[in-house]
Amino acid sequence: MRERLTKNDIRKIEEELEYRKLVVRREAIEAVKEARSHGDLSENFEYYAAKQDKNKNESRIRYLERMIRTAEVISDESGEDEVGLNNTVTLYFEEEDEEETYKLVTSIRGNSLKGMISTESPLGKAILGRKIGEKVWVKIGGQGGYEVVIRAIDKSSSDAEDKIRGF
Repeated sequence: MRERLTKNDIRKIEEELEYRKLVVRREAIEAVKEARSHGDLSENFEYYAAKQDKNKNESRIRYLERMIRTAEVISDESGEDEVGLNNTVTLYFEEEDEEETYKLVTSIRGNSLKGMISTESPLGKAILGRKIGEKVWVKIGGQGGYEVVIRAIDKSSSDAEDKIRGF
């Protein structure tokens, strides 16, 4: 599946790639050399751990490169009065009589525990492009769902809070 990424997402992935290639890779190679110098490899746990760390880094590099290569670049721009990517949205859940605040993000940055929901999630799909005051039906499953009311949209974005999954 092609990831839907913004230019900012790609920039962050490229930064992680550069760090992994220039810093982590060099450190991993040095750790393997150091562990190998300790002698008998058949009983050298340090060697196997260093090799495993090196292989994990190389795997992550391949994954990030493939993600960039196959990504569908999407815009994070939206109208002044509508919900868009990287907007913080306050929603009112009528059934529970509660308000909750979420930041709408791309799928690779979604983390519901940190209040960041993906545009691919049922809630994200339902509110994307909607306006303050709109009552929106969030479809889940076959015919089930619930209603939310969009109470507020905050267009400001902070990269400092976006440090999820390494980018």
